[in-house]
Amino acid sequence: MPPPRIIRSLTEFRQLYSHLAAGDLVLGCLPLRPGEEIKVIDLLARGVRFFPPYLAQALSRSKAAQAEVLREFMVPGTQVVYSAAELSGLGARLPPETPLVLKRARGHLGLGVSRWPSLESLLSVAGACDLEYPVVIQPFVAGARDFRAVLVGDCAELYERVNPHDFRRNLYQGGEARAVDFPAAWQEFCRRVMERGAFPYAILDLLLAPEGDLYLSEINLTAGLRASRLGQTEFRRRVAALAEEEARRWADSLRTPA
Repeated sequence: MPPPRIIRSLTEFRQLYSHLAAGDLVLGCLPLRPGEEIKVIDLLARGVRFFPPYLAQALSRSKAAQAEVLREFMVPGTQVVYSAAELSGLGARLPPETPLVLKRARGHLGLGVSRWPSLESLLSVAGACDLEYPVVIQPFVAGARDFRAVLVGDCAELYERVNPHDFRRNLYQGGEARAVDFPAAWQEFCRRVMERGAFPYAILDLLLAPEGDLYLSEINLTAGLRASRLGQTEFRRRVAALAEEEARRWADSLRTPA
């Protein structure tokens, strides 16, 4: 039986998949093709270890998955819709003129997010084109402020994103950013989200409602950091350091006491 192995690339993962066993470690995010997730489910059942944990990797790839698992931290009323029939059925539970936000399961830079004045207006468009399900539907919070939080290692950074011309605050959509203090209560909120989703590090988008309630908008293992003081290069360096720390813990766990 071969000694336990560390898999450090997608190529190695695919080449050695059928040979991996309990005690092996897959290090780093896996950009899997649709359908390859079954390999991870199989390996988890075999006792193979992943870093970042595969739950965090799966959540990072899908807004729908985030809304299912992390709904308790999101705007009340957030739900995942899996079909046109389910979307139409929301009318029985929503006031007729409730403004809504629709998020596609996959989509970046704000391009997968749209705002609708009512469910009826959304249904009118959805009925005329092919809407790819699942989608996330949540009430639009008027006057909410948008923040991006970065937590990696001992770094915790927060900045606010502002865009007076668009409800999307992404810098790609013309938004601007400014660094702000990161309150301890907000850091604790972020840590609770990360713990629930098994994120060892994360970039989180937060909404602050006018009433003062803080909500999770999205969480990812990677995202744009153009306005961050830390910066993408340093962020990646710290992520790599966390991965090597995990590799050291893995190696230590294999050593038998003398």
